[in-house]
Amino acid sequence: MARIEFMLNGKAIAVEAAEDAPLLYALRNDLGCTSVRFGCGLEQCGCCAVLIDGAKALACTLPTGQAAGKSVVTVEGLGHETAPGAIQAAFLAEQAGQCGYCLSGMIVATKALLDANPKPTRAEIVAALDDHLCRCGAQTRIVRAVERAAEALS
Repeated sequence: MARIEFMLNGKAIAVEAAEDAPLLYALRNDLGCTSVRFGCGLEQCGCCAVLIDGAKALACTLPTGQAAGKSVVTVEGLGHETAPGAIQAAFLAEQAGQCGYCLSGMIVATKALLDANPKPTRAEIVAALDDHLCRCGAQTRIVRAVERAAEALS
């Protein structure tokens, strides 16, 4: 076990964890970030997406030690129930989820996309979310939500 320090949603934190244990476990089990979900454990579904220094990363396989000294952002860092961020508000307005299991990862991926490209085309949105699985069939509403968020943020 090691003491690993990083910024989590804008706050300096430290966690005792095995450096090679998946960041997902530290975030969920030790730090209470339940938006980061275990889906496949193989970087295939995107449910565990977080931002590491602004870039999308998959926490199911990323060793916790690699977060040391970096900024980690989860959905909890983008807004909350009483004051959702612009992306979360767009997903709510478009009713972009049914079960919601995949949405945290998609919202984080949307943040990374819009930070890099504030006015993405529909094709760019689809490409950015292509590695995120949604079994509910809400993909059309999800794409509309990203378009809405881009409008709101521009």
